[in-house]
Amino acid sequence: MTATTIADPRSFIRANTRLRPVPLVPEIAVFLADESLPLWQQTENELNEAGLPPPFWAFAWAGGQALARYVLDHPDTVRDRRVLDIASGSGLVGIAAMKAGAVGVTVSDIDAFAIAAAELNAEVNQVHLTSCGKDMLDTQPNDRWQTILAGDIFYERNTAARTFAFLANHARAGATILIGDPGRSFLPKAKLVRLTDYRVPVTRDLEDAEIKHTAVWTISPDSL
Repeated sequence: MTATTIADPRSFIRANTRLRPVPLVPEIAVFLADESLPLWQQTENELNEAGLPPPFWAFAWAGGQALARYVLDHPDTVRDRRVLDIASGSGLVGIAAMKAGAVGVTVSDIDAFAIAAAELNAEVNQVHLTSCGKDMLDTQPNDRWQTILAGDIFYERNTAARTFAFLANHARAGATILIGDPGRSFLPKAKLVRLTDYRVPVTRDLEDAEIKHTAVWTISPDSL
């Protein structure tokens, strides 16, 4: 079962989160949860299904905040470009790319709630996003994406390996790759170039601190 089994996923999101400015990116407001466990439990209750993934879409993760800030401050990375926001969660980074002048942004996430949240968040920020609910990591590079944005995706070994292979393949095909990450365990730093650093306010309920030192990276040409 997925969020599509709920008659109105957007009403569920509105009822269980609050529209708030993102701390590092106050130009953008998204629907955020106050705590993770109550929302997680409510999602399982709503779908009558245990073992669902955490509601990643309901939080402004450090990597996503840093990446959104970087895109807004460096609009040349996305301006007049076709952009993919991979594992988009709330859609924050994709929204930032549209506000920075992207010609079009696709947000991709395998969580149907994330897709609904991204679409809703785009509407309240008065931008349009194209959504994709399938796993993109096994797709082959093409000229469709000129910039690919990846925030907070290097948290698990297998996913990290697949993500880097996906990003590297697209970098070889000419795409600009930008990664936001607060030092997750499986971030392949030796294969990346650090572009800038941020101190990002986060929720202690999710992280081990109230401020996460977070970097924006790109892939090193030497690793391609």
